[in-house]
Amino acid sequence: MKAAVLGAGSWGTVLASLLADNGFAVTIYARNPSVAEEINRRGTNAKYLPEFHIPDGVGATTSLEEAVSDREMIIVAVPSHSVREVARAAAPHLRGRPLVVHATKGFEPVTLKRISEVLEEEFPPFLADRIAVLSGPSHAEEVARRSPTAVVVSSKSRETAEAVQSHLINNYFRVYTNPDLIGVEIGGALKNIIALGAGLSDGLGFGDNAKAALMTRGLAEIARLGMAMGARPITFAGLAGVGDLVVTCTSRHSRNWRAGYMLSQGKALEDVLAEMGMVVEGVKTTRAAHRLAQSYGVEMPITAELHAVLFEGKDPSQAVEDLMGRGKTHEMEEIVEGWLNLLGG
Repeated sequence: MKAAVLGAGSWGTVLASLLADNGFAVTIYARNPSVAEEINRRGTNAKYLPEFHIPDGVGATTSLEEAVSDREMIIVAVPSHSVREVARAAAPHLRGRPLVVHATKGFEPVTLKRISEVLEEEFPPFLADRIAVLSGPSHAEEVARRSPTAVVVSSKSRETAEAVQSHLINNYFRVYTNPDLIGVEIGGALKNIIALGAGLSDGLGFGDNAKAALMTRGLAEIARLGMAMGARPITFAGLAGVGDLVVTCTSRHSRNWRAGYMLSQGKALEDVLAEMGMVVEGVKTTRAAHRLAQSYGVEMPITAELHAVLFEGKDPSQAVEDLMGRGKTHEMEEIVEGWLNLLGG
């Protein structure tokens, strides 16, 4: 079978390699000609995955038409702000009814739409039930080493989700299905905000107690907005929720954690992003989630404070102090409310 991966970053490269391990002939679409040439000549992508050798069966091209024509599966692994542009350019070259899997954890910055919604708008209508999302705790660096990893795939169509599951699963990459497309997308996007906060907290030396509180209350915020947008709350107790949140908040592989840590050291956001040299989805997602929370009337205090730090020049220490000084509330009331929502009460 033939597959295309749109995006030659670390995650796109690893997913292409995973498909090759599973017997696919894979073409990576890379915007940068030098990256495509390196993949084809040397079997490496040193900028994103140093010392990783891309297996045989993976090639690269700068032509979207060449990448997507006559493919059984297409994986979209470009940053959130590029999805619509790439999908629109690829759409005229699609043939048949390929599976379309996106692995982008964010929202479209201007419209605030989920990535599957963007793909539905740009791809032909007959592919609407062939679109899926792949999410969960999965650092590219560890999947590249074939470390045991478990993820989740979701789609409006159970048949589509199970087909993607069958194509991606192997002895080091376990894939579960979940019918909650909205919840899986929202969990994957919003956890990056909390990871920025975790990096800030660690950089300020606040310790494990603070980070545990941040992650727990952050998960409550994710579920609160997710439910308002139509997600099932139980999804946030799984791989696309707490699983992804834990790995992104606690690992130095996490770009979002690293960005938060660098901000805690007094660096300007523009300097942090330039030094990272890669997309930090949590930054754009913080702005998007702040707007969504206002639109849905949902309280997200952690997100609001991070928005103030990132975009309003607020001192990180003051943001933490303001969070700790919020009015009294009862955790059990929120837990009971969540269970009532889950049970439809």
